[in-house]
Amino acid sequence: MGLTRQYLRYEPAALFGLVASARAGLAFVALRGERGRYVAVPACEHVFVWDTRKGEKVLILKGLKQQVSCLCPSPDGLHLAVGYEDGAIRVFNLLSGESTITFNGHRAAVTALQYDHLGGRLVSGSKDTEVIVWDVINESGLYRLRGHKDVITQVLFLKEKNLLVTCAKDTLVKWWDLDTQHCFKTLVGHRAEVWGMALLSKEKRLITGSSDSELRVWDLTYIQEVKDPDEPESKKSKGSSSPGAEENTEEDETLELDEHPEERIVKCSKVGSIIREGRDRVVTLGTDRMGKFLACHGTDAVLEVFSVLSEEEIQKKLEKKMKKARKKAKQNSDEEPERSVELSLQEEIQRVTNVKASSKIKSFDLILSPKGELKIVLLLQNNVIELYSLDLSAQVPQAVRVSRITIGGHRSDVRTLAFSSDNIAILSAAAESVKIWNRSTLQCIRTMECEYALCSLFVPGDRQVIIGTKTGKLQLYDLASGSLIETLDAHDGAVWSIALSPDQHGFVTGGADKCVKFWEFELVKDESSVQKRLSMKHLRILQLDEDVLCVRYSPNQKLLAVSLLDCTVKVFYVDTLKFFLSLYGHKLPVLCMDICYDGTLIATGSADRNVKIWGLDFGDCHRSLFAHDDSVMYLQFVPKSHLFFTAGKDGKIKQWDADKFEHIQTLEGHHQEVWCLALSPNGDYVVSASHDKSLRLWERTREPLILEEEREMQREAEYEESVAKEEQPVVAGETQGETGLAGKKTIETIKAAERIMEAIELYREEMAKLKEHSAICKAAGKEVPFPVNPILRAYGNITPSAYVLEVFKKVKSSELEESLLVLPFSYVPDLLRLFNEYIQLGSDVEFLCRALLFLLKIHFGQITSNQMLVTVIENLKKTTISRVSEARDVLGFNMAGLQFLKREIEAKDEVTFFADATERFEEKKRKRKKKEKMVLAVL
Repeated sequence: MGLTRQYLRYEPAALFGLVASARAGLAFVALRGERGRYVAVPACEHVFVWDTRKGEKVLILKGLKQQVSCLCPSPDGLHLAVGYEDGAIRVFNLLSGESTITFNGHRAAVTALQYDHLGGRLVSGSKDTEVIVWDVINESGLYRLRGHKDVITQVLFLKEKNLLVTCAKDTLVKWWDLDTQHCFKTLVGHRAEVWGMALLSKEKRLITGSSDSELRVWDLTYIQEVKDPDEPESKKSKGSSSPGAEENTEEDETLELDEHPEERIVKCSKVGSIIREGRDRVVTLGTDRMGKFLACHGTDAVLEVFSVLSEEEIQKKLEKKMKKARKKAKQNSDEEPERSVELSLQEEIQRVTNVKASSKIKSFDLILSPKGELKIVLLLQNNVIELYSLDLSAQVPQAVRVSRITIGGHRSDVRTLAFSSDNIAILSAAAESVKIWNRSTLQCIRTMECEYALCSLFVPGDRQVIIGTKTGKLQLYDLASGSLIETLDAHDGAVWSIALSPDQHGFVTGGADKCVKFWEFELVKDESSVQKRLSMKHLRILQLDEDVLCVRYSPNQKLLAVSLLDCTVKVFYVDTLKFFLSLYGHKLPVLCMDICYDGTLIATGSADRNVKIWGLDFGDCHRSLFAHDDSVMYLQFVPKSHLFFTAGKDGKIKQWDADKFEHIQTLEGHHQEVWCLALSPNGDYVVSASHDKSLRLWERTREPLILEEEREMQREAEYEESVAKEEQPVVAGETQGETGLAGKKTIETIKAAERIMEAIELYREEMAKLKEHSAICKAAGKEVPFPVNPILRAYGNITPSAYVLEVFKKVKSSELEESLLVLPFSYVPDLLRLFNEYIQLGSDVEFLCRALLFLLKIHFGQITSNQMLVTVIENLKKTTISRVSEARDVLGFNMAGLQFLKREIEAKDEVTFFADATERFEEKKRKRKKKEKMVLAVL
């Protein structure tokens, strides 16, 4: 089949109408040297960085296909780790906006991310119930930790100790020793899911949030630090006797585990609870960077903020209490007041205020600014970001809303879209507003309040728009002024559909009151002004037996197709309103339909997931197509063609050929139900709206689309997906215990292994050729030219062994172990010999040693039982030990040099500081003497 330009490919052009997705958390990021101004938020598969002061989007971190599920900024503020629904983690550089590292380890959505205090390690928790620790600097996975039985909700590193705390929906909080990579303690004091936790008071206190209104507080005692064995007991009694704190009913159960011998690292004792005002579950629980403020929220619109007293503040409070107690004791002549003076938990963790947002809160972040005010940013359910400021110096701190980012999108799902006749303006309408967007800049140029919109159209001339609402009204808006001109009560039920007549003199509406009404445009004199204004005049009515779901005119305006709730489509003559045809065959109601430009075909989309193509001359069904995996929500023909687009509740948009009954292309991008779409009058653009709150623009390119190639690409994508879902390769001798390898088998790791295999095969061939060539030269008694392999020539005439090293170095650090795991053993002996050669040269010693040790670990049995490899292993032992010690010496020397330079700089700074101080003192002295002389002169 020859190349055809019959079909042209539609490509995604833009995503707009979205402020932030409520699927993941948001975070303050340091950008352009400022903290507390820029906020990173998830936006479907991308991450947007908003300037909260100006309300502008300053950076887009572009994702691939999967939705963002988790965010975490690095401690240095230069990077942002982003977790996705498919389990991938990508680390973005905030200066360039590009993804620098990709980690693949989880088999389900990433639900929790956390950096350690230096930013060298990253820990991730997932819906697959596993926790993975990643090395950010080496760009590789360290290990996988198994133990939880449900979704991981939070993960925390401890700064001072090499420990990790994780909590999950399985009601458990687990403590992991990262030196030995095992769980040494499990807190079982919760009766329901643990949704969040936070560390306070220099990591000596843990707070957990569950499905009730309690925030449970646990004292942490690091056993190595304890001098007095009675200290934890006194702490425990102190907590339980404190007023306002609950009695620890679960403590016995929690401390049962303390009898175990591994309880030598940390001891947890419950000291009480803080009662939240919200009665539902904790959604997010977090602290600011310094740990001075704690905040949490439930499934409502209230954020509760608490302040945590430092050790100095606690001491001051205790001293005050002691003074009062002594005074009282003197009056009552009581003895030893010291024993009874203690701070209650409610005094140590004090409620500051409640922040009431305008809608349900989905996530928040806190930052304490240098000026002493607390900045709180909230991500709301209705596509809004709000920034609040809390003045802590006030007697009663009150949260003040500083800014609100709303202009970029609707508060609820967009239910109708329309294009202007010049292809420039896009109309989108939702439950609360109508917005007009500029297609080229994607900026919102008008926002007008409306009732719940269900259908819309641009009036010819593009100066006014008409909206059909759920309450049965027709609302006419003027775009120049952005005002509502007229409201008409058109139907007794919802106005489900509106269609402009081909002569552009009027339009037709269909509603839930079983009526089809015909309207025409007219100019009426307004009482307030001299000029005439546009109005709508009701002409005729067509009464039917069922609710009307959709209406469409034929292009010659002779026929009117009406879709009814009884699953049929009735076709009437427009002039006489006489019945012409009935199209029946759908099992569920027809939700959408359209008639092609020449009036020969009508396509209907139904809730039964099928699209049927009918002839309009006799009403015969040409073909029934299984279109989507859920209801077909919208259908529209491409102007001047027999191609049409359908949108489904399965989140896909598909293009079809109504003549050949073929599926042409699937536009994938939306993550939830697609409610509606609109095609531009020239057919170059498609705009779609979804339940994920986003609007997407698709552009027709000049690239021809070949159906066979499209099917082939689809099959490849399905194969790659099936490969990722296959069983993970098992390491010989390893059991499915608490720990495992961090990576997972993906199509990239398989491709990397294949490239290594190809390189080794080329090396074998070249070495064999070289032997043959030397034999020929010997026989001939002269030098014969050796033919160079074209691949080696492309790499600059390098040796075959150097080529293998080049290929090996191109394997991503995060995919190295998994690539070696799928490599057959027959290639390993050659690889070990080559490693010996490379390490002797001293190139990439660290990377090669990592690969070598992994190969020895997974193929230990076969390598040790192979006599041929004994000398190779002996040689490797000598070379690696000598090269690694050399590398360590260099590293040690460099470290010592850097520390010396650091001391030099610090000493220089101190000298400069004292010199400046002396200079300023001398200057002040001179000024004072001068002033004294002037005073004396005056006297």
